[in-house]
Amino acid sequence: MGRDEDTTAHAHGGRELCDAAVRIYTEALSAGRIPRAALEPAPCLIELTLVHPDPHDSAWMRPVPPSAALAHLLRPVIREVHERITLSVALADSLAPLASVASADPNLAITVLEGFPLIDRTIHDALSDAREEVLTLQPGSTRPAEQLRKGLDRALSTVERGARLRHIYQHPARYNPALKAYLDELPLGRIQVRTIEQTVERLLIFDRAVAFIPANAERDVALEIRHPALVRYLIQVYEVLWAQATPLTEPLQAAPSSTSVTAAQMRIARLLAEGEADQAVAHKLGISVRTCRAHISKLMQTLGATSRTHLGALLVRSGITETDPRA
Repeated sequence: MGRDEDTTAHAHGGRELCDAAVRIYTEALSAGRIPRAALEPAPCLIELTLVHPDPHDSAWMRPVPPSAALAHLLRPVIREVHERITLSVALADSLAPLASVASADPNLAITVLEGFPLIDRTIHDALSDAREEVLTLQPGSTRPAEQLRKGLDRALSTVERGARLRHIYQHPARYNPALKAYLDELPLGRIQVRTIEQTVERLLIFDRAVAFIPANAERDVALEIRHPALVRYLIQVYEVLWAQATPLTEPLQAAPSSTSVTAAQMRIARLLAEGEADQAVAHKLGISVRTCRAHISKLMQTLGATSRTHLGALLVRSGITETDPRA
């Protein structure tokens, strides 16, 4: 029973010395040898070749000098380390040439950014690196004052590096005093602004090398795009919208003299004629649904429409929906 308990207590790793082994090995070193029977509590001394049989008497065991024992025990460890180093070098040699191939992988050129802090930080880093041109497409007609102040600081730093700025907003932004104050702070000749009736989602392009677009309706997930073909396509989309937009320094086209319909009502009329609902019209024009419906009500009064269906027929008949789409 006692021997079984000793063996159980001795359980440990194959390259470790238990407390009993350290004590017995110390006694063997002091005495020069030790009875074989004394090794029963510490079989690891034999397993680790720290003792060997006495050539003159098999009942006794002689201890191996610690330095020789250490060298013997370290030999497999050194061999394993050498094998791992050799494997590491081989992997590096085989994978290093593939780095240039991996950089061309389209999947690695699109990064998903989650959360407003990460999106803002990544866009700021890209803007800080811009040296030539920044293209932006901003939906809606209003931007928070704090966002405009932050944008102004970044825009000033960008133009100081010699980069040009081009912004596209929606028409209602022309009447936003905060945006006007933002633009007044920027030096002439370094920024161009145009407005457009309808717009796609937010788009940012820096130095024609990297673009950012929203990845969901909440805009708390974005895509950072660095694939050259995709960036070129987004630039083409931007240039088409830019050509259709009206420079901020030019007035919007006025309504036909034969009617008292305003430019805003004309834009609403075209969308209504296309079958758009009030909510969709308001979203595309960057105004509230309430404001949109107020315009529709005035439009019905101007044209003498008795219902929404009647309004649609009158719009087609009046020719208002065929006006130049740049208005």
